[in-house]
Amino acid sequence: MNISYIKDKGRKLHFHGLDPKKIKLDAKEKFNKAAKQDYFGASPNLFVGKFGYPNINVGIMNVEDYQKHDEPLTWVKEGTTIPKIIDLRTQLINSQFRANIKTFDNKLLEMSQEISLASKPVDVEINLTKKPQHSLTMFDDAMPHGPKVGIKKAMITENPKIPQQVEKAVDDIYFKANDAVYSLYDKGFDEHYLTKVFSLANLGMKKNRKLVPTRWSITAVDDLIGKQIVSEVKDFQTTNYLAYFGGYQGNYYLILMFPEVWSYELFEMIITEQNSFATDYESFQGRKAYAYETAGGYYAARIAILEKLKSIKRQAGVLALRFINPNEYIAPLGVWVCRQATRAALANKPIEFASKELLLNYAKLVGSKKFGFNVNGILDQSLLLRNMQEQMKLGEFF
Repeated sequence: MNISYIKDKGRKLHFHGLDPKKIKLDAKEKFNKAAKQDYFGASPNLFVGKFGYPNINVGIMNVEDYQKHDEPLTWVKEGTTIPKIIDLRTQLINSQFRANIKTFDNKLLEMSQEISLASKPVDVEINLTKKPQHSLTMFDDAMPHGPKVGIKKAMITENPKIPQQVEKAVDDIYFKANDAVYSLYDKGFDEHYLTKVFSLANLGMKKNRKLVPTRWSITAVDDLIGKQIVSEVKDFQTTNYLAYFGGYQGNYYLILMFPEVWSYELFEMIITEQNSFATDYESFQGRKAYAYETAGGYYAARIAILEKLKSIKRQAGVLALRFINPNEYIAPLGVWVCRQATRAALANKPIEFASKELLLNYAKLVGSKKFGFNVNGILDQSLLLRNMQEQMKLGEFF
């Protein structure tokens, strides 16, 4: 099988490709035999590339027989396995055409925008430049997809189902993009849907609208929403000493909350690599630069943490430890996994502690007992803990 893996250059931790023995994908021969150059299908999403920016590829993702190929929240609810998810995503054909990020007089682009706004997969007729061959492209941050093929022409064969609230936001050419994204999120639209809406230049002031590569859009949506929630959380009282633990698809999060004003630090570790980790941090004032070490996973986990704090009307200094088990998380699926794994951890009942020392001892116990991982070195490197300690020492002088 042809597998290409595109890494985010900023990240310290990477998966090194897909082990076919673990995935057991036997679909290549079946896919190539059934593949067609011209067909009717359904398009649930788009993929906007970043190479060649500002002249980039826009891909209409489509499949003949749609069967939950682009439904991460459904996969979570139904316990869909990683091999099954990979199998579904491999069937999605990335039908590409070229576009400039600021030029919208393109019929294929207009069609793509309609698809991006639809709440359900849209029926389409697709004509490709050639018959697709079975392949898989994976990323650290975005979901994998199947073969990339040039598109000759395409046509929507039904009226896309576009929510009225979304249409209203799109039609408002004076509505800033960050406000539009948060407004729709607040109305119940999830990050997966908002990413495709944002990526296809549907939101924001008219003069500022442009295509945003999908991998950038995912993080942008998480960051825009997170910043809005932070401004609300900062007005709340502080939590007690709390620990949450849980995970999804081999990604486990230990969330430690301290009775402090808002700050956030994430450590990511692959449990088989004791001396390797990635980390990023933000103080009460926030970050000025992108979280290069933990990349999209930083913002995905942060939004889940902020949602929890908002729901309990508290703020905290939050230290998040992500333990990745490569024997379970056998292929990268995108940062939506981080978001859902963090939400899963925070959905569990927390353990409350009487002191910082007891909370940190619990973290050490979880690391050693559950993963055979010594977190002492991680805790020694923590900027959040160091700043808390310095604040305590400073308080002794007043």
